[in-house]
Amino acid sequence: MADESEHAPAPASGESLLNKIAEKLHGHDSSSDSDSDSGKKDTSSSIKDKVFRLFGREKPVHSILGGGKPADVLLWRNKKISGGVLGGATAVWIFFELLEYHLLTLVCHILILLLAVLFLWANAHTFIHKAPPHIPLVQVPEEPFRQVTSALIIELNRGLAALRAIGSGRDLKTFLIVIVGTWILSIVGSWCNFLTLFYIAFVLLHTVPVLYDKYEDKIDPLAEKALIEFKKQYAVFDAKVLSKIPKGPLKGKKIA
Repeated sequence: MADESEHAPAPASGESLLNKIAEKLHGHDSSSDSDSDSGKKDTSSSIKDKVFRLFGREKPVHSILGGGKPADVLLWRNKKISGGVLGGATAVWIFFELLEYHLLTLVCHILILLLAVLFLWANAHTFIHKAPPHIPLVQVPEEPFRQVTSALIIELNRGLAALRAIGSGRDLKTFLIVIVGTWILSIVGSWCNFLTLFYIAFVLLHTVPVLYDKYEDKIDPLAEKALIEFKKQYAVFDAKVLSKIPKGPLKGKKIA
């Protein structure tokens, strides 16, 4: 009986050791489950992050517009500067379009007024007891004009290369898009002159990007639906019309 009483606690210690091992295994399983759940959540969140964006963009609107001060102006980050630019363009359009003021006439009138004020001030300073006007030496810097000219030449060469690629007859889809776009532009040009068209484009450039940047989460789903519908209609048009148009000389025929 004494031996049994001495060896009685051993099973309890063995059971406690087994319980500890089971708890550790259970904790490891739960941690692995939580890791797998978190991994699933990460993958699901990454899938949700891949939302359709207009024109397949992956960068913010500010970066697409070039960043820096021009993008800040177009996105109205500084409302005073953006409002001043748009107000100045509106004033120019009112002067030349509504008031029918001509550019050469405006420049000549400004020069006449400026030169007359400076000339009278320079000759009448002894009578009005004021110092003669200090006319600063104005020089046009060459480097900005060189940069602008270089950028325009690069874009012009790109445009000519694109027109050459379109005229080569290799891409029928791009050819039709350019033809339709040019035709629509010609119709819009018949409604208004170049200045009004330029002003409309200027206003759109200062309103559409900021509106899209503000409501992109609502615009992108609508754009996705429109793109899907356009692809369906284009597939039907391609099957019925474009696929029946010969795309070049047959290579299998030989000249006899």
